[in-house]
Amino acid sequence: MRNRFIVTYDVSDPKRLRRTFKKMNGFGTHLQYSVFSCDLSRKERVLLEEALTEVIDLREDRVLIIDTGPIGGRGGKTLSTLGRQMKPVEREVAII
Repeated sequence: MRNRFIVTYDVSDPKRLRRTFKKMNGFGTHLQYSVFSCDLSRKERVLLEEALTEVIDLREDRVLIIDTGPIGGRGGKTLSTLGRQMKPVEREVAII
């Protein structure tokens, strides 16, 4: 079963910020600035956390991972926008 996660990060160093963005692109859809929507299995979530732990400085940076639930249930209906609408997500998640 896959759940939808909202992942947002606050990375203080520009080099680590770029590296974090590149890592996140392999796991989900970029929504805005440092915010991604990721549809992940349990294993993929562990891989995401491991990948981010390699890039960020755990003393200075912060990653927030919000589980919104199963994609087929509530998780698939948790995102809404005001203003310019988001493009539909129709791509497979590539694990780096």
